[in-house]
Amino acid sequence: MAVRDPLVAPVHRDSLSAAEAILGHVFTRKELLREALTHRSAVPGRRLPRGRTAPATGAGSNERLEFIGDRVLGLLIAEWLAERFPDEQEGQLGPRFGHLVSQSVIAMIAERLGLPALLDVAEGEARAGVRNRATVLADATEALIGALYLDAGLDPARHFVRRAWEGSLRDLTVPPKDAKTMLQELVLARGMKLPHYELVSTEGPPHAPVFVIAVTAGGARAEGRAGSKRAAERLAAAALLAALEPGRRA
Repeated sequence: MAVRDPLVAPVHRDSLSAAEAILGHVFTRKELLREALTHRSAVPGRRLPRGRTAPATGAGSNERLEFIGDRVLGLLIAEWLAERFPDEQEGQLGPRFGHLVSQSVIAMIAERLGLPALLDVAEGEARAGVRNRATVLADATEALIGALYLDAGLDPARHFVRRAWEGSLRDLTVPPKDAKTMLQELVLARGMKLPHYELVSTEGPPHAPVFVIAVTAGGARAEGRAGSKRAAERLAAAALLAALEPGRRA
């Protein structure tokens, strides 16, 4: 009798039911939910490197739904912030928004909801710990929001986002400062030159590029890697802040 590897959890009815419980919605189109939980490594035909074959643009994985869910999440968070903080302007709402839709916050929420155990990934990727990577969890969460929106519309998506993000929003008693702003303030306070950002490389396919940005200041250097140059700059700034200010002391 074959014994299933506990690290490999294909998407089956129990996983779909668990995801529906997390989202608070029973799907009419189960295929949307299944797709949202499918990492690109688990799509048939992507068994690399021997076969060197893969479906075009991640067909069957959650990449397309993540693209939709990212926009839906942004709209719903922006709407919510405008309601919660009616007296704040863009300069204050922007940092709040950036924090709530950041990869780290979305991944934290995904972990709290138990999403890692539900993701369908290839065996090798599972052994490498892909299910617990922040980028994978954030993408899958956004894909679930996209699937929820396509299956049921904006109201159920809004209900889920407000329930899942409530704690994170409640913690924002004051607008957080962007990592780039904090780095600039730190180096100026220490009499250093302003941080210098440069594009190191662009990786990945044209439809899903990954930018690597380096920042230097105070004789130190750090890099950030993300799907947009702005996000990569923020990650690089955060990494350099950690190097220049261990423990993030004021």
